[in-house]
Amino acid sequence: MSKKADIGLIGLAVMGENLVLNMESKGFTVAVFNRTVEKVDSFMNGRGAGKNFIGAHSIEELCASLERPRKVMMLVKAGKPVDDFIDLIIPHLEEGDIIIDGGNSHFPDTIRRTKYVESKGLLYIGTGVSGGEEGALLGPSMMPGGSPAAWPHIKDIFQAVAAKVEDGSPCCDWVGQDGAGHFVKMVHNGIEYGDMQIITEAYQIMKEYLGMNADEMHEVFKKWNTEELDSYLIEITRDILGYKDEDGSALVEKILDTAGQKGTGKWTGVAALDLGIPLTLIGESVFARCLSAQKDLRVKASKVINGPTPKFDGDKEQFIEDIKMALYGAKIISYAQGYNLMMEAAQEYKWDLNYGGIALMWRGGCIIRSAFLGDIKKAFDKNPKLENLLLDPFFKQKIESAQAGWRRVCASALANGIPVPALTSALCYFDGFRSERLPANLLQAQRDYFGAHTYERVDKPRGEFFHTNWTGRGGDTASSTYNV
Repeated sequence: MSKKADIGLIGLAVMGENLVLNMESKGFTVAVFNRTVEKVDSFMNGRGAGKNFIGAHSIEELCASLERPRKVMMLVKAGKPVDDFIDLIIPHLEEGDIIIDGGNSHFPDTIRRTKYVESKGLLYIGTGVSGGEEGALLGPSMMPGGSPAAWPHIKDIFQAVAAKVEDGSPCCDWVGQDGAGHFVKMVHNGIEYGDMQIITEAYQIMKEYLGMNADEMHEVFKKWNTEELDSYLIEITRDILGYKDEDGSALVEKILDTAGQKGTGKWTGVAALDLGIPLTLIGESVFARCLSAQKDLRVKASKVINGPTPKFDGDKEQFIEDIKMALYGAKIISYAQGYNLMMEAAQEYKWDLNYGGIALMWRGGCIIRSAFLGDIKKAFDKNPKLENLLLDPFFKQKIESAQAGWRRVCASALANGIPVPALTSALCYFDGFRSERLPANLLQAQRDYFGAHTYERVDKPRGEFFHTNWTGRGGDTASSTYNV
């Protein structure tokens, strides 16, 4: 074979097909393979016809068609298929060649696979790819991590195909070792869950409390997309609310209210629990999807359990502005919590994460892209050791100014029986975070009462633990002090 490919890709589903077309459009020759080989021929005779693609009908043929160091990228279903393909690829590679997983793999799997592939003398990359079908074709956000030695060999390809921000900077840079890239993508998806949930709560408030129809809401989201909330998810919500079914009615109102999920939001919540980080908004967003899936049970409950009937009698325009502020405040909390989780993971897994760089990677191409991320990048550029976004002067001022409207929205929704789990949990986190004293002193007393778990005292140095014989029937023996 005279001409060899710059990179090979396994998996010609929606993302894979569009990503290789993106790569080829940037001047790279791409070898393609799919387990169902008919897809290879269909692609080569269809969208790939006359372009710089090499169609391969086996893993061996794919690897033989690549320039060294060989770069084999997989876009296949997360889990066992990734492990299976790694074992199929390894025999056809040589020392220094690179295997890349571009799917939504769970980061502990990527940590394990990096060690395994490196033990074979090869290099491994686990990269988050965000942006869906359109992003894959026109420029996704890419978050690579794994074997650092692999990055110089794939940097030009990844940064060429990635989305670009206003100054031309690519929404792709090296994230960190082993599972760092997939961890950051997981947090991205968790924030995506949160953003989507708070938007749907705003929609329900406008619909049920303010009595607005889809056309009226379309105009509100259209306006919001030119202001502080300018983002991809606000933009597509605007478009969805304006989309008509064949009979001229709003299509969104005919869609069954049961949400699906692929697992990345759940993984984010589990990681937060493992690391002891209060990821409340994203956690509630996952549970809200779980509750939506209990459709039949909810219909049954709606027939027998009564609550208040929503009734609005205030200033509608002002309340819509309040909803915007509630969305903005909750959005700040979502990112503050997500970044807090990444900071804790960086300590746990010894990753050197560039938090401003991550905000830049999310500025374009990905589902959570928004103007808001530029402010996050500025915050971390100004203070790379920023402990929490709420401590940045810009975000402190913004969330303080948003809170009055945010509180009115949450109070009105709760009083009128409209569920707003994400908006309220975000507000509770804000109030908890700014509290010098929380009621955990009583909680510690309870733990010590029933389990002799000990407590610290405000009038003694930190790290000194005490136990009280609360009933007079217990002894002086206390449990050892530890936190999971």
